[in-house]
Amino acid sequence: MENTKETSGSVKNIIIYSTPTCHFCQMAKEFFKEKDIEYTNYDVSTDMEKREEMIKKSGQMGVPVIFIDNEMMIGFDRDKISSALGI
Repeated sequence: MENTKETSGSVKNIIIYSTPTCHFCQMAKEFFKEKDIEYTNYDVSTDMEKREEMIKKSGQMGVPVIFIDNEMMIGFDRDKISSALGI
């Protein structure tokens, strides 16, 4: 099940592929929590199916990989995320 939240008049579907030990993953999740924005988190350190999905979609093995609707972001970039969310 995926979580969505009303943001700037439209529903945004946010997915984060992360690991528990990744500092930038934690920063991204804290950012969404601060802004009261719901997201779906996949722990690719334990979920092999989601790890493969992330690699297939992004070509990356590094985390976080964040999708806001269909826009992919590699790493945590507060300004880029804010812009994609219209906040």
